[in-house]
Amino acid sequence: MQHFSHLEPATLDYLFHRPPEQVDESSDMRTRALALGATLYIPATRPGLVATVTKRAAEGSRSMVLDLEDAVADADLDMARAAVIAALDELADTPPDAAVFVRVRTEDDMHFVCDRLGPGLEVLTGFVLPKFRPVSGEAFLRSVSERSAASGRHLVVMPVVESPEVVYRETRDEELIGAREVLGRHRDSVLAVRIGATDMSSAFGIRRDRDLTIYDVRVVADTIGAVVNHLGRSDGTGFVVTGPVWEYFADHERLFRPMLRATPFAEHDAVRFRQQLVSRDIDGLLREVALDRANGLHGKTVIHPSHVAAVHSLSVVTHEEYQDAQAIASATSGGGVMASGYGNKMNEIGPHRPWAEQTLRRAAVFGVTAENVSFVDVMQALARPRGNVA
Repeated sequence: MQHFSHLEPATLDYLFHRPPEQVDESSDMRTRALALGATLYIPATRPGLVATVTKRAAEGSRSMVLDLEDAVADADLDMARAAVIAALDELADTPPDAAVFVRVRTEDDMHFVCDRLGPGLEVLTGFVLPKFRPVSGEAFLRSVSERSAASGRHLVVMPVVESPEVVYRETRDEELIGAREVLGRHRDSVLAVRIGATDMSSAFGIRRDRDLTIYDVRVVADTIGAVVNHLGRSDGTGFVVTGPVWEYFADHERLFRPMLRATPFAEHDAVRFRQQLVSRDIDGLLREVALDRANGLHGKTVIHPSHVAAVHSLSVVTHEEYQDAQAIASATSGGGVMASGYGNKMNEIGPHRPWAEQTLRRAAVFGVTAENVSFVDVMQALARPRGNVA
């Protein structure tokens, strides 16, 4: 798959100093995990699953999850499982330019799907495992490895950390240490770790308001910090940890001021575009994506196709970030400082090197903007009809 490949060549030339590269199943796991970007969840009971996956891939979604868990009523589970199997087999005729996962409820669901898949097995990237716990997760991961060996297809897993044992302080560290040990033993099967903020909030009867980010909900923000501390380390023991879902997308009456500054949009003749984003709560999503990255998260769970462009626009590496990352990564000394090529900050070689390496990996996946091109330009291009460059 390749991000932004659905845009016109002239648009890509205008936007990018370095365009995104192709990522496939031969790429290393961290690169594949970063390439997930906005992972769109689709209820398995939705009519026309094949058409939906095909359409969203054509619009730029590069990772999707067919959801058999919370999005499906208990009484509809059998119908939903059959729909997923039929959709994957049909998609094998024209595979989408996207990674396709199935979120199962249990290990039995995983076996049910695998036992009945025909050519659709080649479309299936892997499984999302909700409510991950160390003991049950160990058994599930072992079964996925066995399935991969038997089929000759490397299926991967994205566990979702969201159980009350992770949220409650008295059990949190023990739970995360157990998760770290289990996931470490199955590193070859773990693509990324996902965070289930909705279930975390449920433990306290909370629902995050649309005028706030998840980082304003302290009990959840504290848990996210602990998850990154245990599972997102940059010392080679960690995994890519993805941002939690943003669940709002419709117009509403505002209580607080919008979270988007007007200046960047005015500078790019996009004031009206800003108003459209604010009216659809995209300003809150953009704010949360920026805070996700500041807290060590990459990519995001989304439930509406309008969210994909916002997440991907902020995933592109800016020309300034790229120049700093290149300078830091190429430095031969083990320490010291140097001025940024943009003349607005100091780059410390030692502590900033992991950031630089991560940024260069993201640059390969999402590309690097041309000078004087911002996320506003990228978002506008993604919202523009094909064939219209400026």
